[in-house]
Amino acid sequence: MRIPAAASDTLKAAPSFFTRVRDLPAEHRLPELFEFQIRSARPEEAETLSALALRSKAYWGYSADFMQACREELTLTATYVRENPTFVAEQNREVVGFGSLERLSATRVELGYLFIDPAAIGCGFGRQLMEFAKQEACKLGYTSMTVQGDPNAESLYRASGAVLVGTRESMSVAGRQLPLFEFDPALAKPYRR
Repeated sequence: MRIPAAASDTLKAAPSFFTRVRDLPAEHRLPELFEFQIRSARPEEAETLSALALRSKAYWGYSADFMQACREELTLTATYVRENPTFVAEQNREVVGFGSLERLSATRVELGYLFIDPAAIGCGFGRQLMEFAKQEACKLGYTSMTVQGDPNAESLYRASGAVLVGTRESMSVAGRQLPLFEFDPALAKPYRR
């Protein structure tokens, strides 16, 4: 059987099954299926990140009244993003989560925010952001990191090496006690890009 010349030329130009993807010309490559990165947030993303924080909090089944009470606390501003190390997790160029650090003193920092988009909860992004936050705290010279966590995220904090040190009253809901954790940022596991 003879292959027509046009088809033969196409087969010669096509990569073989055994060609490594990185050796393919760009026009023959598919985008990475799980391209993941953590980058600095931009001030103009404050509204997007606030909406993500609200969606993430609502994921845990809180009432509409509770969510309304939390709205102000979960709202970021461009000024906040400029003044506090704020970082965004992206998968395939889509924001899947974010976190931030707030300076308490020369040696202490608090994890200000850590929220994952509901569609990405349970995929490991929270763990990646926690390790990144601990590394950033260490790079900035902090020796202790505090987290006032949502009770639903307690297992994440404990798995990341946090120690429960007490409770703190919620800024949004009077009388509600939230778990308070401490980390030693020097114990951060390497963040892998």
